[in-house]
Amino acid sequence: MSIVSIEPATAERWQDLENLFGPTGAYGHCWCTFFRRRAKDHTASTTCDRSMRGVDNKAELRRVTLEGRVPGLLAYDEGGPCGWVSVAPREDYVRLSRSRSLRPADPDEPGVWSLVCFWLPPRRRRRGVGSRLLDGAIEYARAEGARVLEAYPVDTAGGRAPSAEVYTGTVEMFRRAGFGLAQHHTSERTVARLNLKEG
Repeated sequence: MSIVSIEPATAERWQDLENLFGPTGAYGHCWCTFFRRRAKDHTASTTCDRSMRGVDNKAELRRVTLEGRVPGLLAYDEGGPCGWVSVAPREDYVRLSRSRSLRPADPDEPGVWSLVCFWLPPRRRRRGVGSRLLDGAIEYARAEGARVLEAYPVDTAGGRAPSAEVYTGTVEMFRRAGFGLAQHHTSERTVARLNLKEG
């Protein structure tokens, strides 16, 4: 099946996002809120009460959409939603500003958006859906007025790695999309950046 469209995850599309993530949410109850919340506020999948795993995270993501914000984009094929990318203004991801390994060199730099997560059902992986989502994220951020799109990919040295380890995307994926790659100013992490505006 081929991608039919890539759409903003608005409140009206919440059911599609919920169906895509499934009953436990993406990546072990995360519901793609890891970067949106401070460490002490994030409901980790290691919580003792299994019945509460991810409940607060799901509610947080739902709240974002109900406030009229768009936490990311959904890819659709003929069968419905088939992929997700979390992309938004960098300030929406509060954990980035507190991270030792990803803290921005200039937190007040205007117009920077961040791409922090991809999620695809297992049957859709390694079929180019992630690259299509990246293209959609670039187009969406540009259309929304972003000056720069920033991401934090993992270097797999051209090999494969478990999906849970490369949820931020791979270095090669961003290189192919035209991003510049540099080492983070205080850590060994790679930061990918793409200028979205001329001049």
